[in-house]
Amino acid sequence: MKPSLAKGTRDFSAQEVTRRKFIINTLQRNFELFGFQPLETPSFENLSTLTGKYGEEGDRLIFKILNSGDYAAKTKDEDWTSKNSQKLIPQISEKALRYDLTVPFARYVAMNHGTMTFPFKRYQIQPVWRADRPQKGRFREFYQCDADVVGSESLWQEVELVQLYLKSFADLKISVTLHLNNRKILSGLAEYAGIAEQLIDFTVALDKLDKIGKDGVVKELQEKNISAEALSKLDFLFSQTDDALENILELKEKFAGNETGTKGVEELEFVLTKCLDLGIPAENLKFDITLARGLDYYTGAIFEVKADEVQMGSIGGGGRYDNLTEVFGVKNIPGIGISFGLDRIYLVMEELGLFPEGVENAVQYLFANYGETESLEAMKIITQLREAGVSAELYPESAKLKKQFTYAEKKGIPNLVFFGEQEISEEKITVKNLLSGEQETLSIKDFIKN
Repeated sequence: MKPSLAKGTRDFSAQEVTRRKFIINTLQRNFELFGFQPLETPSFENLSTLTGKYGEEGDRLIFKILNSGDYAAKTKDEDWTSKNSQKLIPQISEKALRYDLTVPFARYVAMNHGTMTFPFKRYQIQPVWRADRPQKGRFREFYQCDADVVGSESLWQEVELVQLYLKSFADLKISVTLHLNNRKILSGLAEYAGIAEQLIDFTVALDKLDKIGKDGVVKELQEKNISAEALSKLDFLFSQTDDALENILELKEKFAGNETGTKGVEELEFVLTKCLDLGIPAENLKFDITLARGLDYYTGAIFEVKADEVQMGSIGGGGRYDNLTEVFGVKNIPGIGISFGLDRIYLVMEELGLFPEGVENAVQYLFANYGETESLEAMKIITQLREAGVSAELYPESAKLKKQFTYAEKKGIPNLVFFGEQEISEEKITVKNLLSGEQETLSIKDFIKN
């Protein structure tokens, strides 16, 4: 039987792993620069922990884990016979692979808040799983790189996370635009249009604007029985100007007497003006009134990052979730967080050729193998190099030099080292740079020192 990969998963070559580590190390360095501490949670959670936190669509994408043993024997006959999956799932599955890092983090906070110092800032870099339809930049197993702050309602947290986003992408040499909105604005729009009770239907449809366009969004809203009058009131959403403050001014007028909407506008205005005051270029920030982000737990600011030079979905996103720990019985712990999409960031950098030269070349020196005696002497030098933090290896067999050259070239090892009988007797080493073709002979002492 020919082996194959499960749909939506990938193997990673040495080059890909090294490049991914470059991205992760860059993000980790910035997370810690901004005061975030590392945290890890299990790859699977109780199913009850995850369900009901992501909305109806999100719940369908959770990978459920079958109970061990004869799980079918414990089901009700009528549910099994009728093939009622909604009733069967809780009978055959108690665990699920984590869908994201935010809900497990909220569960962690709920369990440990009594011993935590607030505001608590954590970053987390781990894989998550979603039973989504695989496509370019979208996989069923992928890494998320999250940074969250809990225990503070201050809008300066939003400002700082904007800075974290833009600095991290600048370090990766990716030109981005950060789209901002506020869930209170979306709630205010629903009230303004008289569809407050259909807020979820409204935001889920609006969040698909990039994929299905205005006509698709309108059609979906009509299918949800949202009236023509409401749609007419909301039509201005699809013709926003590029001037964020001008759009905010228009909203202030429409939200006269609308407490929720006005509060959202005030919060967004604070974040935008303070970012501009801190010198963040206006072209890097966009007030996107149609940005909804489909997750139900957002309560305030919402973010989405898009690369300027590559047609790709968002490469980062997040927002404020002031009520998330309440579902675990712990109230009054506000939170806000952002996520970096590692896999999409990788694709963007690959397409634009942004990975630094030599980032994959972990091994700096390959020592040619001349036989057992020479190999022993070479290994003594290699040991000293490794102790000095320099990566080196010995070709394992005493093969023809052409074969050893080919091995070094295919692995991208930049330097081939000759340490044969003559070099050993003279206590010298000859190094050939395979990139430039230059060759030099050094004393062993000078070689190790370099």
